[in-house]
Amino acid sequence: MTSLAAVLEDLLASTGASRVTLRRDVPGDYAFPVVAEALAPGVGSLREERSVHLPGQPVVAELERGYQVVQDDSRTAYDDPAFQRMLVAYGGLAAQIVTPVHEGGTLAAIVSVHQLGSPREWTEAEVAAAAAAAERVRGLL
Repeated sequence: MTSLAAVLEDLLASTGASRVTLRRDVPGDYAFPVVAEALAPGVGSLREERSVHLPGQPVVAELERGYQVVQDDSRTAYDDPAFQRMLVAYGGLAAQIVTPVHEGGTLAAIVSVHQLGSPREWTEAEVAAAAAAAERVRGLL
């Protein structure tokens, strides 16, 4: 049986990104904490990062509506000050693919692919791989 960790490691390998995270909606926890992640060498973990209030972030609003968010240059995606602070808190987040996992019409988990340092253009195959990983996660939850 495939594990959540294996799904994230596969996605990290297929995209060559800096980090892949899985966040879960934990009752009573406003931060949608990271419950699993895969990291490229030298990339910091987000497991203990608690300064970002995710439900207030514009990306989460898109996810709640069922959209996958693809940003080639996250720094230009939103002017929202909280979003800009999140980019710094997440280690210089420069590009991302963020995919929702819904259960019963509710956002239950988030699969994120992060590129740190410099923007990058995500390929159709990488975007599709993130969507496929989210489906695999849904099956494992």
